[in-house]
Amino acid sequence: MDVTFSTLAERPELAAALWFPDTWPEFVLNDPVGWAHFGRAAATFPEFTVVGTDGDGEVVVRGHSAPFALAAPGRGALPAGGWDQVLLWAFSDHRRSVLPDTVSALEVTVRSDRLGRGLSAALDALRDNVRARGFRELVAPVRPTGKHREPATPMAEYAWRTREDGLPADPWLRTHVRAGGVIDSVAPASMTVAGSLSQWREWTGLPFDEEGPVEVPGGLVPVRCEPRHDHAVYVEPNVWVRHALAPEPGGDTDGAHRAD
Repeated sequence: MDVTFSTLAERPELAAALWFPDTWPEFVLNDPVGWAHFGRAAATFPEFTVVGTDGDGEVVVRGHSAPFALAAPGRGALPAGGWDQVLLWAFSDHRRSVLPDTVSALEVTVRSDRLGRGLSAALDALRDNVRARGFRELVAPVRPTGKHREPATPMAEYAWRTREDGLPADPWLRTHVRAGGVIDSVAPASMTVAGSLSQWREWTGLPFDEEGPVEVPGGLVPVRCEPRHDHAVYVEPNVWVRHALAPEPGGDTDGAHRAD
């Protein structure tokens, strides 16, 4: 797929076209942290949002990222709370004008009718954009694309599974590693979705009438169903990948930058 990338700051007229139809499971869209913050990421961090357009100028792939201060007091390590936590840190730091030192990828999505090599191209575009802004590292709470086929397998086992060539068995993790990323750790509670049983029935089309784990389409792990209490909870693990970025010649080298 021949794609031209720019940032939303460079092409603000593409903002509305970012939200093309995608294939995310319905329950994922009901993570309360994402519901509250993710929709504002492009408007808040347009210079960290990459947009891919095809030869006709149509938006076919998007890549969201956000800067945050990993070295801030009480942080230092990539959080067990993964995607949810880094969203909270990024928006908190932005609100308080905290100087960021790291950028986290938040999402890379190809339009459903253009699935192909767009994921790797968008990841490269995110890396290039972060490097061009003088940051030394891009991190990513990766949602492995093949994990939904093995919801009962612990992520700590799945994440480090490799092929004969030594690359990760999972396609999306493999793309990150090929691009220069290194698997760092598992974020065991990267996204948490809780809802009533009626909500889960609506989101998945499943009965949710028996106590215990329920495997749902698109889920990386089973959902815990509690009929007596009329709720079910999904706690999704992700995999932290770190991308070390060499500074561009003549670029900033202090590793800390304003996000606004």
